[in-house]
Amino acid sequence: MPSLKTLKRICITPHVSGVGGMVSFQGKLLSGLAGQGVEVTSNLSDEPIDAVLVIGGTRNLLALRRLARRGVPIVQRLDGINWLHRRLRTGYRHWLRAEIGNWLLAYIRERIAARIIYQSKFVEDWWERVYGPGPDYKQVIHNGVDKNIFRPDVTNNPPNDRISILMVEGNLRGGHELGIESAVALTEGLQTGRNKVELVVAGQIDAELAKKWTHKANIEISWSGVIPHEQLPKLYGGTHLLFSGDLNAACPNSVIEAMACGLPVLAFNTGALSELVSEKAGRVVSYGGDPWKLDRPNIPGLVEGAKEILNNQASFRSGARSCAEEKFGLDGMVDAYLEVLGG
Repeated sequence: MPSLKTLKRICITPHVSGVGGMVSFQGKLLSGLAGQGVEVTSNLSDEPIDAVLVIGGTRNLLALRRLARRGVPIVQRLDGINWLHRRLRTGYRHWLRAEIGNWLLAYIRERIAARIIYQSKFVEDWWERVYGPGPDYKQVIHNGVDKNIFRPDVTNNPPNDRISILMVEGNLRGGHELGIESAVALTEGLQTGRNKVELVVAGQIDAELAKKWTHKANIEISWSGVIPHEQLPKLYGGTHLLFSGDLNAACPNSVIEAMACGLPVLAFNTGALSELVSEKAGRVVSYGGDPWKLDRPNIPGLVEGAKEILNNQASFRSGARSCAEEKFGLDGMVDAYLEVLGG
């Protein structure tokens, strides 16, 4: 393995675009690497290459194996395993893409990668439970955030005339739209005759589904669509809490970004949420059933958790920022990745 001193040029593959967690992560990592003088390519044939970071999987297995045979370190960063398509009818094409994706991830992990980076302890346990032990060298590295960009802004505060609940998901499709139902039920549970409660949903969603929930829900829903990255701090700062609705999430960027902006987080205790959100930064409540079977969630518990956050805004907002400062700095994440790539 090259040392940190000789790690000058790495390949991060595949190059991702659009919306979603991988896109957000790649942008942050590239920014951090540039700040440390590390050159990056996304082409496995664009040599010289000191190390390769595979974000999930790639179809270019021949080039990956060629570099591995030549002694170039192959590091794989793993998200969760595709699973919702096995519980819901998401369409044949989506089912096929999800299964091919799982096969590629597992093949690279078992046959090619020398080192594995798991996004969370939850993800590590999940992969080892389903596919068995992978490479001996493994490390959990949570996502990080630029705390100079994502920070509380005293000029941008939540509204005084209503309670604003925020939900941010990169892609509300392929089963990930399930969180909308819980978000709507939560918001309706907070609605009383004395206060107005709104739900703000940011992310890519089918127009017909948005229209359906607009007519079905008994609360006001604002569909914000895909928000440019530079506008996210303002979005986080202008609401009272973030509801993270993705079940069994690996390490949601929105949760870390929200806390860095001083926005408390509310979520069910599934996936990696209990690893990320401390008691001072929000509330992670019992799901109330088996999330893997998509049992009905514990909405009353979610409402009570929200009330606790809303009744102690100053404390939770301060605690959310403190949690992000202690655990999720971008520099620390980049340093950890460089250590794995070049150590």
